[in-house]
Amino acid sequence: MTDSGRLRSAASPEIRRMLLERRDPPRPAWKSDLDRITHVDRAHVVMLAERGITDGETAAALLSAIEELRERDFEPLADRPTPRGLYLAYEGHLIEALGDEVGGILQTGRSRNDLNVTCLQLALREPYRRLSAELGELGGVLVDRAHRYREVLMPAYTHFQAAVPITYGHYLLGLAQTFERDARALAQAGEGLDRCPLGAGSIGGTTVPIDPARTAELLGFGEPVHNSVDAIANRDTALRMLTCAAVLGVTLDRAALDLLMWSSAEFGLITVPDGLVGSSSMMPQKRNAFVLEHVQGKSAAALGGFMAAASAMRGTPFTNSIAVGTEAMTHVMPALEATVDAVKILRLAYEGATPVPEAMAARATGGLTHATATAEWLVRQGVPFRRAHHQVGEAALAVVEGQADSLWAALHAHGHAPAESADDLRPEAVWQAAEFGGGAGPASFRRGLEPVASRWAEHRTRLAKEIAHWQDADGRLREAVAQVRARTAPLTRIPSADPKEILDDRL
Repeated sequence: MTDSGRLRSAASPEIRRMLLERRDPPRPAWKSDLDRITHVDRAHVVMLAERGITDGETAAALLSAIEELRERDFEPLADRPTPRGLYLAYEGHLIEALGDEVGGILQTGRSRNDLNVTCLQLALREPYRRLSAELGELGGVLVDRAHRYREVLMPAYTHFQAAVPITYGHYLLGLAQTFERDARALAQAGEGLDRCPLGAGSIGGTTVPIDPARTAELLGFGEPVHNSVDAIANRDTALRMLTCAAVLGVTLDRAALDLLMWSSAEFGLITVPDGLVGSSSMMPQKRNAFVLEHVQGKSAAALGGFMAAASAMRGTPFTNSIAVGTEAMTHVMPALEATVDAVKILRLAYEGATPVPEAMAARATGGLTHATATAEWLVRQGVPFRRAHHQVGEAALAVVEGQADSLWAALHAHGHAPAESADDLRPEAVWQAAEFGGGAGPASFRRGLEPVASRWAEHRTRLAKEIAHWQDADGRLREAVAQVRARTAPLTRIPSADPKEILDDRL
């Protein structure tokens, strides 16, 4: 319904696409798997040719067959049985098409074990990229809105009760700082994506004089893994990414809950636009910020995914294991994708949400949020804090019971304060004076805003460089494949050598 009567517009296009509209089935998973397998194979065959492990003509024929499969979106393999798995069905097709002497060289110096973990490393780039990018967008919105609403008074809440006066901008800046640490943690976990396991074989490397550094370069990795057991036994990068997403999910849930509460009629502190809420199919008066409940649900997926993956890995030997490399990894991608959606929805919510300054100020005043500052004023007059705390507590009770109009009046009635009004202890003044301890005061706010805005900018720059590096590697691989296929220029071949000599050269 584009007009429910209560709501004059439907959910925003992005929300509809993510949450409401029927999603067409994605591209079959087996084709995506073959995308990555053949991507790795192209680099591997180029390296075999450059090393002189296979001749250029054989490599050219094999690469041409692989490129043809990619161009045809792997349709020749659509009906092929896979009794021993997808890879062997694909390799079998190449052997049938090209013969054993060409198609049969593909696995030279390599195992399905190192191929599978390399493909996982490649697959993890996309949710890592998307999650990093969405976090960058969220950080940008929070920093912008924090600056915009830096002087909008509101109560900070503890135990669901109004506590002390801050500003809405100060609250948003707190979220921006927390999420920036999540972004840094994700970037640190993502460093594991720079290590290429290809060449580790089944678990013990290979006697074939391959060049793992060359395949790592062609695939956009920073370096090959230098221990074959480490390369095959581990999926710790996936676990670390899940850990980061799980911690991130906790803050996503809490930030969504705040918006849910504050946008309710009972609070009325925040207005969420029609594009981010829904009505009811039965109750026409309803205005439900349902998208925030999706944030709460989706943000829990990473925690569940981590528990499932880690549990599957426990109790397995430190070597190649189906429980580790296959069963545990089934939980990773859905959990990360759900976290991406949760970040995006929360970003849309905070981007569209607007504070209601009158309601926020009224609640800050009515909630006696200036009580702590009043006690601190008494301390500066020489009253011990615990005594000042008790005196202001008595004054607060008098206000609540209607015996006094204000804290100051109640304190004066008991001889604890002069008759003059204390304008500098109103909530509007208190937050401005809170310049210490990271408070909401203007100078304190600026001290917090400038570095976090800079770190978010650095986050976006770093991610752009990583993506550009991967794209450049794709270009280099295309050029290398074209050179081998065309055989119009001599290959830079390295004569086969003893593996120890290669290692000595590398070191």
